[in-house]
Amino acid sequence: MYPLSRHLYSIALYLLTPLLLLHLLWRSRRQPAYRRRLAERLGLFRAPVGGAPSIWVHAVSVGEVHAAAPLVEALLERYPHHVLVFTTTTPAGAARVRALFGARVFHVYLPWDLPGAVRRFLRRVRPQLLVLVETELWPNLVHRARAADCRVLLASARLSADSAAGYARLGPLLRGLLREVDIIACQSARDARRFLALGAPAHAVTVCGSLKFDAALAPAADPAVAAGERPLLVAGSTHPGEEEALLQVLARLRAARQDVLLVLAPRHTERADALAQLCRDAGWTVGRRSTGASADSACDVLLLDTLGELPDFYAAAAVAFVGGSLVPRGGQNTLEAAACGVPVVCGPHTANFARVNGLLAAQGALLTVADTRGLAEVMARLLQEPARRAAMGAAGRRAIAARRGARDALLRVIQALLAGETPAYFEPAPEAVAGAGGSR
Repeated sequence: MYPLSRHLYSIALYLLTPLLLLHLLWRSRRQPAYRRRLAERLGLFRAPVGGAPSIWVHAVSVGEVHAAAPLVEALLERYPHHVLVFTTTTPAGAARVRALFGARVFHVYLPWDLPGAVRRFLRRVRPQLLVLVETELWPNLVHRARAADCRVLLASARLSADSAAGYARLGPLLRGLLREVDIIACQSARDARRFLALGAPAHAVTVCGSLKFDAALAPAADPAVAAGERPLLVAGSTHPGEEEALLQVLARLRAARQDVLLVLAPRHTERADALAQLCRDAGWTVGRRSTGASADSACDVLLLDTLGELPDFYAAAAVAFVGGSLVPRGGQNTLEAAACGVPVVCGPHTANFARVNGLLAAQGALLTVADTRGLAEVMARLLQEPARRAAMGAAGRRAIAARRGARDALLRVIQALLAGETPAYFEPAPEAVAGAGGSR
């Protein structure tokens, strides 16, 4: 059934390709980078020079690239005679790869999951190992990689209940795909149980933890991010609807004579012009990081319209709000802020990071609010209680430090896979196997 379902999937994907192209061009109206390097999506690009074997890492966008960074750094050090091929799906992810690794890796966009595109890609990079970060399950990609003698590792794999229910509808296509993955290294036993329930072989499933804990490192002090005399309220990865709420919070704090600087870091920097106008329309003066404004600039709102600087501002913050949570977007990664020793505040919509947020909340490092009013009240209290802020920040750092280790576990798996072996130490996690019948 698997070959037939994969062929039917491929036919459907070919039929949908014109719509996929139109969608990409539509997105490029606001993000021109989406129409650049378009041939790479079809597996057409100049191969890395030298003909060395390669290790291929795929991470969809900025968050996954950031999570993969410690693993990629270790691979560059341990396998200097391999080319490190790093694929992303989004231009923002590509920009993050360039910022972190420059010419040390060969970046190319992930080909669409068309048999021809994937074959062309594999002929050019000839990978010995494919590392898929988190949950990137593409039938032709995995099948063609295995046919080309490339081992496949699903690293830091996670699977929510909703995603598991969606994947279950794929039936034999998904079961066949999971059988072709060499190792599924899950973030938690709950993820492992869900993969097993979907048909993953028990011998291939284990728990290695989340790379996000290894990636959550506080940055060194950056003199370019000068914290002025005002406390910083840093709002990271915000979405439409949240900036309006944060401007209301700023107004309430100012009315209470709390002279704070609001730092807005939108999830998508292409919204920066509209956000700057939104702030001005609300009566606030705006400084833009892209034009050199900093925390000591004479402005009410500092718009962080650059990439890669958010951790530096978290490190300088009095309080951090992590976006995608006041509006129903599932939340964004809170570990980045917690690693900086900063108290973290979120809205109620954090399904995508429920486990991480539950951990931080249980340790006293994170507070959840229901709405804009609650956010203003919590921010006002925290700004008045420096001892509590310090205690929350320290609790977050301890929680993260205690859960690092996924990178080293994955490196052991990778070493064995590159040697053509199953890791000698490798056994399925007993808790995962015992709970294979459950879905939650």
